[in-house]
Amino acid sequence: MARKLSLTVDGKNVVVHLHKGDLPADVKFNGPVAVDSETLGLSLVRDPLCLVQISDGGAEAHLVQLDRAHYDAPNLKTVLADPNRLKLFHFARFDIAMFMRDLGVVTTPLYCTKIASKLVRTYTDRHGLKDLVKEVLGRDISKDQQSSDWGAPELSDAQLSYAASDVLHLHALKEKLDVMLAREGRTEIAQSCFDFLPTRAALDLAGWEESDIFAHA
Repeated sequence: MARKLSLTVDGKNVVVHLHKGDLPADVKFNGPVAVDSETLGLSLVRDPLCLVQISDGGAEAHLVQLDRAHYDAPNLKTVLADPNRLKLFHFARFDIAMFMRDLGVVTTPLYCTKIASKLVRTYTDRHGLKDLVKEVLGRDISKDQQSSDWGAPELSDAQLSYAASDVLHLHALKEKLDVMLAREGRTEIAQSCFDFLPTRAALDLAGWEESDIFAHA
């Protein structure tokens, strides 16, 4: 049985489902899905992928606590690699690199709210999810569980609440950021950046994580 947790987000009740190993085959999503992941750290070499969160913007969020011995999650992989379903991320570059490395999938098509923010919110250097949600949506989200043990066999309710919150605002952010991108004439360049992200992630995994291969030096 999946573990369940109820949250209230902007006055709306959201049910968070925690699944062990994979998404159940009967879980269906409508339209684009917001996706995030939790790892044991931020190293693409050292740290394992532990948890993947998905929401279609409705009244449910699904969290998959992965079996790190095998990463055998065919239903989850199908959603991530579905060429007909848009996936929304905040800092997609890291998440999709982890999916390439541990799940063996290339995640496309995708949209990154952090890239969109950097293209239109040029008046600030604060592009973290908390700051973006606060300014663009007028909502406060907690990052208290950001640095916690995601490799633990049993995750706390606080961890599940935090993990779910990272995917519950991305649909609304995309809607607002799309308006700003269009207003500034940057929709096309944003799409080009999104399309390039799987290549950027592959370069990160191949050892060019800290290198700008387009730089003169």
